[in-house]
Order: sequence, then structure tokens, then C-alpha cells
Amino acid sequence: MPPPPGILFTAFEPSGDDHACAVIAELRRRHPDLPIFAWGGPKMAAAGAGVISRTGDDAAMGVAGFRKIIEHAGINRRVKRWLAVEGKAHNVGLHVPVDSPGANFPICRITRRRGLKIVHLVAPQIWAWAPWRIRKLRRLTDQVLCLLPFEQQWFLDRGVSAKFIGHPLFDRPLDEAALEGRAEAVAAETPAGATPRLAIMPGSRPSEMRSCFPILLDAFRRLKVDFPQTAGVVAATRPEAADLLRAIAAESGGWPADLSVVSGDTDAVIRWCDFALVASGTVTLQIARQRKPMIAVYRPGKLMYYLLGRWLVSTEVFTLPNLIASGGGGSGGRVHRIIPEFIPHFGDGEDLAVEVIKLLRRSGYADQQRSDLDLVCRRFEGYHAGVNAADAIERMLGLGGRDDERPTAVVRDPVAALQPQA
Repeated sequence: MPPPPGILFTAFEPSGDDHACAVIAELRRRHPDLPIFAWGGPKMAAAGAGVISRTGDDAAMGVAGFRKIIEHAGINRRVKRWLAVEGKAHNVGLHVPVDSPGANFPICRITRRRGLKIVHLVAPQIWAWAPWRIRKLRRLTDQVLCLLPFEQQWFLDRGVSAKFIGHPLFDRPLDEAALEGRAEAVAAETPAGATPRLAIMPGSRPSEMRSCFPILLDAFRRLKVDFPQTAGVVAATRPEAADLLRAIAAESGGWPADLSVVSGDTDAVIRWCDFALVASGTVTLQIARQRKPMIAVYRPGKLMYYLLGRWLVSTEVFTLPNLIASGGGGSGGRVHRIIPEFIPHFGDGEDLAVEVIKLLRRSGYADQQRSDLDLVCRRFEGYHAGVNAADAIERMLGLGGRDDERPTAVVRDPVAALQPQA
């Protein structure tokens, strides 16, 4: 019996490490001897991939510009050499690029020339900006595994094989008892009887924190003027991010009173809060999962936005809950803004503070947002992204795989053992 064909994963962001690890863990569970290799992060290694080179650390630290271009040119050369020797020896027949299309498309060209099949894990957001890139994607994919409900039909309509597999955020049910305990620990760091309780989510990349955190801080200070009992907690993705946020605050008027920082437990901060002020990103789905009202903001580079961004963007809404509610939010389509979003936003925090006051004072305003967020989250019910992605990869390699991407029973959690216990 011939050995199973090998798989190469390539991921270049911490989020890609998160998305890929559950898929790798499930494939390893089903096929212990399956050759799985990766340019990836520590979670992919823990899940069972042979990590050829560690990636994602520079993304977390914010390395950019010319140095990043040189780095990825070197990665491309290494991938080409590895495929010619080790890839051939292990019969690698499938490339799974994970998110990061700017870094992954050049590698897709390399793997395509070597005859590998390509399955994209996380759809490139061509529907959001520069939609003409669909021609490149048609050449460089055999299937796209989509994390957002509207993406499958968008790609199918444009001649790209696509499957909605669910989103990893919804793969594991929240441990309500443990979450309550962790939320109590967050509350212990804030003044007793504080109201409203604001979660502040400044993003995970240094560039996001530098651009968005001053706006969020300004909104918090303005609320403290009208509502002196307001307390806030900043959710930092990691301890070094908390250090950067303190430095940013020092340059932006100082750290406000009654504002704390919690590192590495965003879900607990969300459970503690009444409302969230958030830099737009995947965390908006994490907040939606707990049905907490939010206001989103994002400040891109002003020069780059006016020179290029406003001409390339093809959606009328930007935050994930609004995009899902609007079926993609394309120009001319139906647009449903269920959460207030200020994108792009080049002003201060006044508009965000006003929206929080509306949530506090307008009868039913917060309840309507909670109800709309519930409908968004129901779109993911019954799907398990890690399991469904493993099924699609099995089928592409001729190893079997179920035909139904929507499990009807409670599904196993292949990566639960990799998660730290609360």
C-alpha cells in the first residue's frame, strides 16, 4: 500500500496558527502517519505538524516594510528548495495556505508549478477589497474553505470552488461556570459598584494598537466626565501588548483612573462588561458570541487610505457582525448595520462615547443589538470548522472524508487538549 500523500501548511500570523492547529490535530487523530509539515507557529507544532520554520512572531511584534519583504522573499526560496528535496521525499501533494494572502499567494505559485493541489483555509477577503484578484485565486486554488456564511456563494458565483465550514470561535462551547469565575477575578480589579462597565479591545497588532487605542482612551475619558462611576478593562492579547498599551497611553494624556488591564483572557473581560469599545476585527465575533453590545472603530493610515484604500474597498460595512447580517455588505446590496461602526475614523473618541450613552439611555437600543447579534451567531450553529476542514482535506487527498460539512450531533473537539485550563 503506498504511503499517504503529505501536506504542507503555511501560516504567517498568530491567527493563522490558531486556525490551522485544530485542523492539524483532527487530521493527526484520523491519520497518525500522515506527513504534515508547516511554516507555522507553536500551536501547529503542538497539534502534530512538523514545523520547518517558525512564523508569526514578527507579525505579533509589528515588523513591517522593507525588512518584511526581504524576509518573505527568503521564505519563498526556502519553500522552493524544501519542496524539491523533502517535499518530494515525503510525497507532498497538497498545500494549505492559511489566511495572509499577501504572503501566501507567492507560495501558491510555487506549489502550483510543482503540481500540488491547493486548499485555502480562510478565504482571502477579495469580496471586501480589490475584487479583481479573483482571477489570481482561480489559478491558485482547488477549493476555498470559508469561515463566514456569505463567502461560499460569493466565490461560487465567480467560478471558485468554496465551502462554508464554520468559524473556529464557535467550535468550542463556552464553559459558563469557569467563565463566571474568571469574570469575577476581572471584577476584583475594578471599583465595586462601577457602572457602566466597559471592555476596551484595542486590537492584537502593534499598528492597530497605536492607531486605535488613543481613540478608545479618549472615548473612555469622555464617558468618565458624564458618568463618573464608569470603569473599564483593557483586554490585552499578551503581556508585551499590555506594556505597549501603557506606553501609548503615556503619550496620549496618561492612563485614566478606573481603567485596568487583563492579559490573555478576552472572554472573561467580555463576560464582565456591559458594553465593549473595540478595534474592528475578529474580536467582534468573540463579543457577539456573548451577545454584548459594542461600538467598533478603525483608523487606517490616512495617506494610504485616501490614495488607495477608498478606491479598493468594495463593501459598505466593515465589521464582521455587520458583514454577516448584510450578506457581505457589497455596494448596492442590502446593508444592515447592527452595531455602530466608525470606519475609517480619523477623529477623536466623541462619537464612540455618544453611542455608549445611547446604549445607556435609549430604551431597547442595547436589547435590539443583542437580538441582532444572536441571529448572527445562529448562522454558525451546527458547524465545526476544524472537523469540516479536515473532511475537505481528506477528500482532496483521496483519503475519504464525509460529504456533509454540517454535523448534526455534538462534535468532538480535536484541539481541546492543546488549550490551557482556566
